[in-house]
Amino acid sequence: MKAKGLVHRYGDNVDTDVIIPARYLNTSNPKELAEKCMIDIDKDFVSRVKPGDIMVAGKNFGCGSSREHAPIAIKAAGISCVIADSFARIFYRNSINIGLPIVECEEASRDIEAGDEVEVDFDSGRIRNLTKKREYQGHAFPEFMQRIIKAEGLINYIKQK
Repeated sequence: MKAKGLVHRYGDNVDTDVIIPARYLNTSNPKELAEKCMIDIDKDFVSRVKPGDIMVAGKNFGCGSSREHAPIAIKAAGISCVIADSFARIFYRNSINIGLPIVECEEASRDIEAGDEVEVDFDSGRIRNLTKKREYQGHAFPEFMQRIIKAEGLINYIKQK
């Protein structure tokens, strides 16, 4: 399984309150959450993002409250993968649960810039920066987690069993 798209770049400690501000949590509708994704730090994100694009960030992405709305908003906005130096553990788990692929890779997190075209191979964890013609080795998911992501989340995975 692979993802390929243009990069939207963010820094360290992007918390769930910035990904989807609390004032928009009166819905759990993915489409409505997507419309407000990243609005407080990047008001043009929703108008720029295209299906398949990739989000790259620094350390501790998804810190803050444990709301599942954050990865839902990112995925519904069209992001096919988030690459970061590190993820807050609850965000990591919520992402897997809803089928949003995420990859930890310090080198890629530091080197990839906004607008770069990137391809991610989830089976191997390999990240290719097609713009800079560089490769990075991220942490591949174990096979059972890949099955959850391919099923578009834990609930769908369980339903398929």
